[in-house]
Amino acid sequence: MSWTRRKPMEAMMPAQADHKLARTLSWPHLLALGVGAIVGTGILTLIGVGADRAGPAVLLSFAIAGAICACAALAYAELSTMMPAAGSAYSYSYVVLGEGIAWIVGWSLILEYSLVVSTVAVGWSGYAGPLLTPLGFPELLTKGPELGGLVNVPAIFIIAVVASLLMFGTQESARLNTILVLIKIATLSLFVAVALPAFDAQNLQPFMPFGFAKHMAPDGVERGVMAAAAIIFFAFYGFDAISTAAEEAKNPDRDLAIGIVGSLIACTLIYVLVAAAAVGALPFTRFADSPEPLALILREMGQGTVARVVAVAAVIALPTVLLGFLYGQSRIFLVMARDGFLPQGLAKISRRGTPARITLVTAILVAIIAGLLPIDEIAALANAGTLIAFTSVGLCLLVLRRRLPDMRRPFRTPAAWFVGLGAMGGCAYLFISLPMQTILACLGWNAVGLVVYFLYGQKRASAAK
Repeated sequence: MSWTRRKPMEAMMPAQADHKLARTLSWPHLLALGVGAIVGTGILTLIGVGADRAGPAVLLSFAIAGAICACAALAYAELSTMMPAAGSAYSYSYVVLGEGIAWIVGWSLILEYSLVVSTVAVGWSGYAGPLLTPLGFPELLTKGPELGGLVNVPAIFIIAVVASLLMFGTQESARLNTILVLIKIATLSLFVAVALPAFDAQNLQPFMPFGFAKHMAPDGVERGVMAAAAIIFFAFYGFDAISTAAEEAKNPDRDLAIGIVGSLIACTLIYVLVAAAAVGALPFTRFADSPEPLALILREMGQGTVARVVAVAAVIALPTVLLGFLYGQSRIFLVMARDGFLPQGLAKISRRGTPARITLVTAILVAIIAGLLPIDEIAALANAGTLIAFTSVGLCLLVLRRRLPDMRRPFRTPAAWFVGLGAMGGCAYLFISLPMQTILACLGWNAVGLVVYFLYGQKRASAAK
């Protein structure tokens, strides 16, 4: 009955010394890791997509997505301090719900992290390419085959740089990440400072032109507040990467909760201010579906210089998203290797206290995706994988409250049943609000995952016990 077999909580930490991660991160590092992973291409581009789907009511879409993520973040904070080991939702599911569910969650997290890292790398390349081609760099090497190129070298390059940083040292990577996060926050603050004074309430009318629930519009696009929220959700997650740092936190009882909850609160405030400034400064139809809505709004306001500053600073700071998610994916792979789902030799830790082998394998995987494969149409799949993981974490919170009510909880989530049900119900609603082709693709991905589990993973996990 390996499908229902649960991993003992005391077995979450590795027994082998060369599998143990070094504790080098304090709460400012974790807070910066969370903000760096959350604030990225989401707010820089998705506000335009969200406005196209919901109109000015994109403000409500941001609030709904943020509230659902808040429930998930509180659940993560309690579970990560109870079980301070790498692996995040995969590990919690293995301990609480059993091996089969853990595999599905781990398989979904592979989908989430791989697509996010690859998508952000290609987005960064989109900015870097035009800067390189005037210098003689071949245009064929700035985009993948689906766009008429050969291979996206800049995307592969930035993944290699970030992976090398992570392999060199976690604390050193965290320090650089903190500096880049401060640049990113300063950039968005500059946009708000320039755009918010131009706020015009007339730009909010009509507030909800496409209604609340997801529906198919006459032009064939699924619109509504919830349709926008399901896509904007991409802009909020990233705090879950902090829970993968549990083994490397100096004081996990305190630092993990501060990092997870603090980063989400900070990012929600930033997003609400940026969204309000954007929607109030310009009628939404003028920047809806723009690939660079913030820069477009500034140019329309006659602030071309500020628009260039925002664009350049965004490119400089964008690798923080890569760092956060590549970090998280390597730690999840690390734990899956410890559990036998991947070759256990990959779980070995380097002399610098980093999982260098699994980081290298992870970087190669996402570099292939970013360099060669068409990903713009399937990037929404990352949302589907995340929603599955967040639903599992909400369920784990409630099961443990019922199964082990007196267990020590360094961070105790307030209104646990409301939070757990809010995370599960909210994520389920967002999942069905995703485009239908995304839902079908997610189900197909998990069907493949189950075949891999029964033919390969189940035997390896049993042999590792």
